[in-house]
Amino acid sequence: MPLTILGDHDVNRILHSFTREDILELQQSLADALHWYSTSNDANDCCSDFQPERTVLKRKDGSTTLFMPASGLNSQGIKVVNVVPPESSTGLPALAENLSLSSSKSSTSSPRDSISMTSSAGTDTANATAVSTIRGSLTLMDNQGNTTGLLNAAEVTAFRTALASTMLLRKRHSVHDLTVFGAGKQAYWHIRLAMLLRPDEIHHLNIVTRSFESARNCIVRLYNPQPDDPDYVNHIGEKYNSKTKKNILTPMHTEYERLLKEYVRASNVIFCTTPSDRPLFPATHLTNPEGRKKGRYIACIGSYKPHMIELHPDILRYAVAPHHEHKHVHKRQREGGAVIVDTVSGCLKEAGEVIQAKLLPDQVVELGELFMLKREADRRRALKGEKPVSGAEGCQFKDDGESAGLMEWLTRGNVIYKSVGIGLMDVVVGNELVRMARERGIGVTIEQF
Repeated sequence: MPLTILGDHDVNRILHSFTREDILELQQSLADALHWYSTSNDANDCCSDFQPERTVLKRKDGSTTLFMPASGLNSQGIKVVNVVPPESSTGLPALAENLSLSSSKSSTSSPRDSISMTSSAGTDTANATAVSTIRGSLTLMDNQGNTTGLLNAAEVTAFRTALASTMLLRKRHSVHDLTVFGAGKQAYWHIRLAMLLRPDEIHHLNIVTRSFESARNCIVRLYNPQPDDPDYVNHIGEKYNSKTKKNILTPMHTEYERLLKEYVRASNVIFCTTPSDRPLFPATHLTNPEGRKKGRYIACIGSYKPHMIELHPDILRYAVAPHHEHKHVHKRQREGGAVIVDTVSGCLKEAGEVIQAKLLPDQVVELGELFMLKREADRRRALKGEKPVSGAEGCQFKDDGESAGLMEWLTRGNVIYKSVGIGLMDVVVGNELVRMARERGIGVTIEQF
């Protein structure tokens, strides 16, 4: 049985070769797996009954080691990663850092030149690397236990998380303003996939971060992913909207609070990708009348322990409150009555936002359950001789009106997605990377392992 070994450079090379069509195809494969994960029965090896809980080891040096086993339809695997948080992860406003940048040059400037300083506070160097560090490996096996793949897990972890987060982004009505908290690998892949899936639609990209340098490096990497690889050809960078205005905001800006509120309220999409243990912005930015004038999609993936939190609990409580408690101030603002999660059991135990908001099990719904609704919708349409409806549109299918408004919620309403990660995602993405590596001759393959 052959074993394929992929280092970090190999993984990056494959991931950055993906086109929009490749991403959509891979998201479909992941959607299939998550659908089976949420069936909650023993009909297949993907269901949650066959997914062991991950083991968390807290080390003396402050780092955390995660052991994440998983079972797929045709394979199994385990990812072991060590997460080293920044020296301080107590939230953006508590840190003394510098500079805000904004795009001010003409659209003819190169991506590297399209950001210019608007503050004279100085250059941020002290916290240039103040982001979480993830190291580890992903081991893949077939159903007989033969080892088929060994992958560096750092980039895979960030990519597969963003792959799931951006599934719901595909059908959003508007994505013109995108705000991202953080500037590490997770932030990078969320931005990259958003720009691939919705080309030319993102007009403003706001990065809120502790470190100016890390944010600037993130933007530069978006347009030049692998500068040290002479054989790498960027097939998809030219599809980015070169006119996207890019803003970088750090807490030392003299108008940080005002700009933070402005960015959050203007956003159609918010990605939270930091290991913070306090809310990244006040709940009132979204829950008061001015903040409720539009629906937003918020993906919150940075916190992975009960004490860690990126969104204020009041935002989640508002999202699941009964409809009659809401005073709608905008005709397009809709509530779904639930927070979407990757795994109910995992988020109830580990997601700080869910735990601190004291959400009940019936107030969270798995992403895979939405795909189950779509499959049911397709089945019912097929029985009626109708053409299947793709994406979120398939969720509105019941004649009795029980699911009325679900499509509008997913496309226009306030949708919060919370993820703590499940090993099944790594197995799905990892096997695809191994397949492509063997086809392209990337990495090292031991034919008789």
